[in-house]
Amino acid sequence: MKLRAYQNDDWQALIDLWQRVFPDDPPHNDPSQVISAKRAVDDLIFVALEEDSIVGAVMAGYDGHRGWLYAVAVDHPHRRHGIARRLVAHALDALRQLGCIKVNLQIRSDNAQVVAFYESLGFCVEDRISMGLHLHRSA
Repeated sequence: MKLRAYQNDDWQALIDLWQRVFPDDPPHNDPSQVISAKRAVDDLIFVALEEDSIVGAVMAGYDGHRGWLYAVAVDHPHRRHGIARRLVAHALDALRQLGCIKVNLQIRSDNAQVVAFYESLGFCVEDRISMGLHLHRSA
């Protein structure tokens, strides 16, 4: 398996992966819009390849204060082979190189089974309430 930064040629394969792994994502998480918006800000999307096929991906973010992990995804047939662990480690290294000293992530309540995975990587559940506001795009 090879890890590398997202490239423009990965567009459709990454969209397909995220749609398979996150089939119930809300419209504001439309991969085609997320990829474009993210690439306008930075290059913190990384993919895992097996025989030139994308089998996993992670998107990270850093605002100068906190780092974030988003959309850690491994295609179903490739799970439990250490791909997610390597993707997260790769993203954390990239964030560390940017000066990041704390990384957050959010887990959807219907995906709570991954808590143990993140705990095995050193993450811990923090006493926080996550809130959000969807801003509508102006016409």
